[in-house]
Amino acid sequence: MSGAEIVLVGNLAVAGMFAASYLLVALADRSQRGALWFAGTYVIGMIAPISEFAAPLSRVPGLFEWLSYTSFLGATLAMSASFALFHGRRPPWRSIVAIFVAGVVTRASIWGSTPDTLSYGFAYQLPLALAALLAARTTLRVDDRSAFHVALAGVFVAIAANLAVKPFLAQALGSGGTQGAYSSTTYALVSQSSTGVLLLAAGMLLVLIVTQRAITASQLASETDALSGVANRRGFDRQAQEILARTAHRGQPVAVAVFDLDHFKRINDTYGHSTGDAVIAAFGALLRRIAPPSAILGRMGGEEFAMLVPKSNGGDTWIDAEIIRMGALRATRETIAATVSGGVAERRAGETLAELMRRADLALYEAKSAGRDRVCGPADDVPAGEDTSNVVPFPRERNLA
Repeated sequence: MSGAEIVLVGNLAVAGMFAASYLLVALADRSQRGALWFAGTYVIGMIAPISEFAAPLSRVPGLFEWLSYTSFLGATLAMSASFALFHGRRPPWRSIVAIFVAGVVTRASIWGSTPDTLSYGFAYQLPLALAALLAARTTLRVDDRSAFHVALAGVFVAIAANLAVKPFLAQALGSGGTQGAYSSTTYALVSQSSTGVLLLAAGMLLVLIVTQRAITASQLASETDALSGVANRRGFDRQAQEILARTAHRGQPVAVAVFDLDHFKRINDTYGHSTGDAVIAAFGALLRRIAPPSAILGRMGGEEFAMLVPKSNGGDTWIDAEIIRMGALRATRETIAATVSGGVAERRAGETLAELMRRADLALYEAKSAGRDRVCGPADDVPAGEDTSNVVPFPRERNLA
């Protein structure tokens, strides 16, 4: 067995390992069924090294040469489709079909030509390089900020560059006149080794991306309140702490609103806990529907909810909270009409999450004491002598209805 054939065996084994890995991830976690697309992509890719082995042994080597080329091209293009589908995006179907058709037509046009010429090499490798560049573009369009995505796109660009260099290597080292002679050439060893290393790097990064997504989905599930559909207290606190740290570093405002469903114990005692659960679910749906898109929403326990809004001052967040208050009756009327009270506070310089939440709770307590079904904001709860330059005054209690 030649060195190139040994490398082919290694590439085949690696492709099979990746295909099995993605299959296991998809079967183990239903939320990661998108990994099946990657498994299918690697199964298609496995046809290429198998065809390389079969061609010299077959009476119809041309058939396996076609399979080798089209499977490698198809697998590279399938990576673009798989990556987009895995992230819930629309694949670039037109580009995929156009490159595949161009590759098949180009391969047919050079059939029987001398392999060691530059013109043959470029015609052979160009569609493959374009497919790799398309994979890089698709990766960045999905997420151009994630380190893993940027690194994977870089590997795809490196694969394209490697393919573009191969015509020069084939001419310099000689690629053999036939498929049987190819496997014993130095060029075959260099070509298969370089491609194998780059595909291994791409596969490892892809595994990291899939694993990271699975971990994130698991964390999200553990930090989501099943009844209301918003974050539970642990999830809210984690996300809120991240927001506070980021906005404090950038000098951006942050405000929080806390809500409490009025007379909720009476609802449970009078109509039963199933009705109380329906009210919780309806109010959670209301929050998800009309809260600012950037807001962090959480159910803090029982009938208590919180909404932290980055890059928002107290006045703006009070308006958002008042809109939510006005929508509560309509949102809950299918079960038992319930009102809600709210309290709003804007973060002061150096204030912790616990301190910010405490001031919002004080405003909520004031809303409860003033008759409920209103939103209050602590415009004047600043101790004597304290700097008030960063406190934005907004209505203590006001009804927009």
